[in-house]
Amino acid sequence: MPSDTETEARRLVDAVQIGAEFNLSPGRVNALHADREKTGFPAARRKNGRKQEWDYSEVAMYFADRDALNRLANLPAGAGDPDELLNASQVAKELGYKNPNQITTYMRDHPGYFAEPDVVEHLGSEERPWTRMQWYRRTITAWRKERPGRGRREGNTRTPPALPKVSPDGDPDELLAAPQAAALLGFKSVNTFSSSLAQGNLPLLKESDGQVPGSRGRKSRAWTRRRVLDQKAARSPR
Repeated sequence: MPSDTETEARRLVDAVQIGAEFNLSPGRVNALHADREKTGFPAARRKNGRKQEWDYSEVAMYFADRDALNRLANLPAGAGDPDELLNASQVAKELGYKNPNQITTYMRDHPGYFAEPDVVEHLGSEERPWTRMQWYRRTITAWRKERPGRGRREGNTRTPPALPKVSPDGDPDELLAAPQAAALLGFKSVNTFSSSLAQGNLPLLKESDGQVPGSRGRKSRAWTRRRVLDQKAARSPR
């Protein structure tokens, strides 16, 4: 439960208030929340009797983000060179994010959620190395149309990569990357796992236990099998 100070710092709103501001019925707001692993809607911050309440800033960001994506999805075909390479901050701007570091955050903290870069360059010195990631505009366009947590368009038959089979009986201290953790938790894809993690629905996995080699030479966050199983137990109905 949040402290009184934390609650005062937030502006909490219920489904009726959200619906009035964003032109939705309260029932639709509750439906977005109930299916939040697919819709990306923020988790409720407090339950007051049967009424749920949300952090207004999180809700506003959700609808602002959705509006930005809808505007971009409606751009005429050929808007921008599909073969143009964009860096992470340019991609963030293209997608309408206010934070220019949003894409870098996705790649670092939520492996599998965002599209893999088309070009990766390892730059800098041995003492201060850094990595430049770039995406073709067509890659971003494709990701936007199939974005995790926003549903799929009619006629889209692309399926996510199959998750590996992971035994719960292995070494409890073995580090599991996102695909293994997603499989052990019962998610259907890495995307739904990463989306749920980003929304705060997996609090025991907020902090990772280490890193393992990922795709294209990058490191990916990982959790011990013990921690993942603890999170699975916490998610199970009592």
